[in-house]
Amino acid sequence: MLFILRNWFIEILHPGNILYSQLFDSWCISDLGLCGPPDRSLNSIYGNLPYIAPEVIIEKKYSFASDIYSIAMLMWEISSGQPPFINFEHDYDLVLKIINGMRPKVIPGTPLEYANLMKQCWDADPSKRPNIYTLSSEMSEINALFQNMSDELAGVSNNLETSNIETNCTSSRLFTCKVHRFENLPQPRNATEEEQEAFHSKLYEFSIPNNNKSLSKTSSDSFIM
Repeated sequence: MLFILRNWFIEILHPGNILYSQLFDSWCISDLGLCGPPDRSLNSIYGNLPYIAPEVIIEKKYSFASDIYSIAMLMWEISSGQPPFINFEHDYDLVLKIINGMRPKVIPGTPLEYANLMKQCWDADPSKRPNIYTLSSEMSEINALFQNMSDELAGVSNNLETSNIETNCTSSRLFTCKVHRFENLPQPRNATEEEQEAFHSKLYEFSIPNNNKSLSKTSSDSFIM
């Protein structure tokens, strides 16, 4: 998987095209950006909207940095047990929020090193995101830290907010790619902390379902690139 991320733009990286081989105990990526309607226009994008980097929405061009943004969304999904923006329609309103710097709220109890790396990966400025080599190295350090602190991490779940969450989405939408076309959008930017708090207090309140396992319970392989 790391070899692929070092050598190709994935373009439509999301949970629906990440596969696990039980036989080889390894993770794989399918399609590599080769799927999609053959007749889609050049001023459109194809993918799963919450995982698409803001600069791709604007410029319709993918890069290694845009894949790093997608990885940040996957990191948040691993830490939360929920897909990003689960209660939002995949429409112009969500795009405006993403362009203006809205990101999923970091879940209480998420290890600081993991949260900081995730935030770097979803920065609105592609040049400020780590490259895949740096990301892989820092993930390895986090894995080692988790393994050395296994006893302490056993209590992490006690710090997480747990309650039932009602969503108005369907499972088909979570893993579905489609053609998107948006125009007249501003340039991507990072939101201030105050703006982020306002986004989350006004638009939705997120909590983790009871059946979610803590980050410490996730296999360390989940973090290895």
